[in-house]
Amino acid sequence: MIDALLGLLAAASAAEPVVWSAPPISTGQFESHPAFDLRTGDLWFVRSSPQFSGWRIKRSRCAQDGWSKPVDAPIAGDGVEADPWFSPDGRTLWFISTRTTDGVAKKDLDIWRARRGRDGKWGTAERLPAPVNSTGQEWFPRHDRDGWLYFGSDRPGGLGKTDIWRAREEGGGWVVENAGPALNTAEHEYEPLPSPDGRWMLLSGGDGYYRSERTAKGWRPRVKLGLEINRNGSEIGAAFAPDGKSWLFSRDVKDGRSGEMLLVNGRKGWPPSCSRQPARRR
Repeated sequence: MIDALLGLLAAASAAEPVVWSAPPISTGQFESHPAFDLRTGDLWFVRSSPQFSGWRIKRSRCAQDGWSKPVDAPIAGDGVEADPWFSPDGRTLWFISTRTTDGVAKKDLDIWRARRGRDGKWGTAERLPAPVNSTGQEWFPRHDRDGWLYFGSDRPGGLGKTDIWRAREEGGGWVVENAGPALNTAEHEYEPLPSPDGRWMLLSGGDGYYRSERTAKGWRPRVKLGLEINRNGSEIGAAFAPDGKSWLFSRDVKDGRSGEMLLVNGRKGWPPSCSRQPARRR
């Protein structure tokens, strides 16, 4: 009975999305993983090839005539970089990168963070230590309001091919653990996004987006969202509005435009308005 009700809730929370992105954010490339800097109003996002490779983090600023032409983010390094996320206070930026570390070119994606100074400038990015980063790949670092940093990884010791893990700083170091069987299966799970109020999580599996509710005992078994969201298996890179009632994600819309950002449950004031072009229903 409870699982049936959760299924209905998941379906109800997934209203038909509309295409939100427009030029110059939208191009023939794949645009995804939006993140709004609440201190400046800038839009950070990932631009990659139509085949979703060669990731780079871009930044666009809101001008009188709309979003500016995107440029490399100020924290850009070498290698591929993706998955930007701002802490709610705007002081810390989390992302993933294969940038050169200690003079060694990296092949695996690691979690990095940069802190913003009082002058508004970003300091030198730092790679998180083990056991947060591993010899495998890490993706999509996102903080929950309870202090845990959730992320995806293909490291050994998981329940499936890739899993959701979580880490927190304790006693001057980091504690890392698997997020458990309510979120993970024998297949792929890789992008965990806790809601701003901490009551539920949106997560990506190998076959689409799922929703999990939080209880006093932990996460409930995940429930798959409906076809309004999971249209063709290319959905990725979700981001919540500060109130958690609206969210963006990206999808290859299969009409020659490659990856586009789509808006779910759009509300006045979010995403920040900086385009004269109306959203297009898809």
